[in-house]
Amino acid sequence: MRHRKFQRPLRHQERDGRDPRAAVRLVPRHGQPETIELAKTKAAGRPEKAGRINQNNSQGRASMSTSVNAGGRLDRLPIGPFHRRIMLLIGIGMFFDGFDIYIAGTVLSVTLKTGFSTLAQNAAFISATFVGMMLGSFGTGFLGDRYGRRFTYQFNLLLFGIASLAAAFSPNMAFLIACRFVMGVGLGAENVVGYSTMTEFVPARTRGKWLGLTAVCVVTGLPVALLVASVLVPQFGWRSMFVLGGIGALVVWYMRKSLPESPRWLEAVGRTTEAEALMQAIEKEAAQGQPLPAPAATTPAPVSPDLGTLFTAPLLSRMIVGAVCLITINTLLYGFVTWLPVFFVKQGLSVATSFGYSLLMALGAPIGAAIGALTADRWGRKPTIIGASLITVAFGILYPMISDPILLPAVGFALTVPIYVLVALLFGIYIPELFPTEVRLRASGIVNTLGRGATIATPFLVVSLFESRGVAGVMALMIGLLVVQIVTVWALGIEPRHRSLEEMKAEETAAPVLKEAS
Repeated sequence: MRHRKFQRPLRHQERDGRDPRAAVRLVPRHGQPETIELAKTKAAGRPEKAGRINQNNSQGRASMSTSVNAGGRLDRLPIGPFHRRIMLLIGIGMFFDGFDIYIAGTVLSVTLKTGFSTLAQNAAFISATFVGMMLGSFGTGFLGDRYGRRFTYQFNLLLFGIASLAAAFSPNMAFLIACRFVMGVGLGAENVVGYSTMTEFVPARTRGKWLGLTAVCVVTGLPVALLVASVLVPQFGWRSMFVLGGIGALVVWYMRKSLPESPRWLEAVGRTTEAEALMQAIEKEAAQGQPLPAPAATTPAPVSPDLGTLFTAPLLSRMIVGAVCLITINTLLYGFVTWLPVFFVKQGLSVATSFGYSLLMALGAPIGAAIGALTADRWGRKPTIIGASLITVAFGILYPMISDPILLPAVGFALTVPIYVLVALLFGIYIPELFPTEVRLRASGIVNTLGRGATIATPFLVVSLFESRGVAGVMALMIGLLVVQIVTVWALGIEPRHRSLEEMKAEETAAPVLKEAS
């Protein structure tokens, strides 16, 4: 966002209780937000009202010489068009992230059936995806904390969009696997930076709901991918899925060029002039001429280059929780859910029947994610994570016992719902909340890297378990990981419900167990 500085009259600055210093006036450029006049308000014709509005809306800037107070000022804002626009731009990109991830099962079942690939090559395809996602998760953490959220979420969309189009023209499985690796880099980066960016914009009181809705956008890619595959693949082949995903990603890349940088990050890296200008633009849009609530005072910490801070109290216990949770949920997703079409084909079902069963079960994905979004702020993160894990264990024990063609997709649907409650809570809400702004992307990137890295071997393990023990062997692995997750979250997890990001940063204990905010 371009801007130029101008000096307000000293009497205005002193009246607002601020030090006389340069303010920022935003100038429209090619459809960007309208000019912001600090000395004027929409109530200019009513000086007394204008004075009251200016006084209330500038309280978060009273100490501008030392702090923009971006966190406190963002948390006080009412939900409005700005938040919905951020949600739309991030959510659409996250949808195509999910769509590109979930086409693996449908594409591989067809390549296997037609002889384009073998079961071992399918495992290599999925592992290449995870290697790429692991590198993308790790790299974007450092790039995002160093160069900003905006740079990273644009770069990753461009990367996996181009790679997806290249995959559509693969002459053989080896080339397709190589393209999938590059796609994985972009997909892994999008997952980390998308959720983390959303975390830094939405108020604490409704953060769980908005992050959960972002997760709904991602997991909606599962049933949509299956539904689209059932229409496109029989007519145009599996390559059409990569064409659609690639074009969609590039369209969103163009749309998201207007997405702003995170004010919290700008303040944390010392770019306070830009942070202040952006906060004034956001506040003007949110206030709509009315006074805003007084913000809570927050003090951002500078971005630390020292990785050692992530492995000392209190962040060490949070890193452990994040790693265990992401290893578990990644294994559930990519060791079970994405393999369902392949399992059905190997059990003798037709490709069409396999897609139908998978689609019925996949309908539980957006429902589960929506439940996670709606319950996280009401029940709290820890109780919901533990409860959903226990329900998943129960249906995971039952699922391998079912062979009836009617009961199988019904029980599978019931199993899918709590899995995707966990997806919304862990990927979308809990993991980004565990870490403070100055290290959020690096910490999230590292635990996502561990989660992706642990699942590189999962496809080969799943193939071995399925061939030796069937679906029951695969589910035994999933249940064991869920038990470890339950114990870890109960013992070491924090409860971020209704707590500001800056408030959670101040925790001093190595293994904090926070009381729920009332």
